[in-house]
Amino acid sequence: MSTPLIGISTYLEASVQWGVWDLPAAVLPAGYHHMVQSSGGLACLLPPDRTAAATETVARLDGLVIAGGPDVEPSRYGATPHPRTGPPYQNRDRWELALIAAALTQGKPVLGVCRGMQLLNVALGGTLIQHLPDVVGHDGHSGPAGMFAQHLVKPVAGTLLAEVVPEETVVPTYHHQAVDHLGAGLMASAFASDGTVEAIEPQAQGPFVLGVQWHPEAGRDSRLFQALVQAARKHSGVTVS
Repeated sequence: MSTPLIGISTYLEASVQWGVWDLPAAVLPAGYHHMVQSSGGLACLLPPDRTAAATETVARLDGLVIAGGPDVEPSRYGATPHPRTGPPYQNRDRWELALIAAALTQGKPVLGVCRGMQLLNVALGGTLIQHLPDVVGHDGHSGPAGMFAQHLVKPVAGTLLAEVVPEETVVPTYHHQAVDHLGAGLMASAFASDGTVEAIEPQAQGPFVLGVQWHPEAGRDSRLFQALVQAARKHSGVTVS
């Protein structure tokens, strides 16, 4: 094998339409696998499964992406639902938390995107802000329904995130929740202009573990996925053919 295998978590929806079909389906925006593939990895989609299968699944991977998606169920971090919090996706919460736990235990590289960053924080005992103030314009965190907003993100010097994306940069974003209290051993490594945490990572040096609040798969900057694939290659001892 000469190419790292990167698993990406997916939605599991009861009704998805394509062609003449309307069926239950595992789905994921194509930007995720395109980014993995263009960064030199093999993309493997991971629909929700039994939590007991997470350890074996992660063992076969070289790296893991926890993708964006619905709100994390508030009970996962000891909170009651805010009126603006979306309905729970318990199967996906259970599965992705199990994947994160397995990856951290096995020392596999992890990239959490939007919900994926929030779930990484929750997995380590952190909490979430369930609804950010509604802001229209450049500093907003979401556009209209189904449309990304853009805002500036400032990395924290000396962090893993700053090694990958060292400059202030405008990013595509779509979220109404954010990190509140950080999970055990985590630190914030980027912020938006309003102080919202935009990236988290472990305080201690170790395997590549990074969560970002924005959606790199919806833009053209592939550096985060390139860094993940490079870390996966290094971890697994895979050589470039």
